[in-house]
Amino acid sequence: MILHLLNRSPVTSRVIDDALAAMGPDDRMLLIEDGVSGGLPAQALFFKNLAGRLFALREDLVSRGLLERCGEHVTIIDVEGFVDLTEEANKTVSWY
Repeated sequence: MILHLLNRSPVTSRVIDDALAAMGPDDRMLLIEDGVSGGLPAQALFFKNLAGRLFALREDLVSRGLLERCGEHVTIIDVEGFVDLTEEANKTVSWY
């Protein structure tokens, strides 16, 4: 399993297209920094094929006032969850 880290908003950057194209069926994606805006319900369409494999970092959601607005298509994790995902992954790829 590869953990893909996305720090760009899917609305303002097309790097999401490259990240999604590179993902395998067991890979996971973690939304960090401005990428957590992908956790909004309006962005769920970008991630329709990632059911159960899309995560957002709680601390970044909180710092942007998005925690209470996060959609059901995203699993919210804290920094400890981030560490757990990296330990489970064979490698990590950052998309900036």
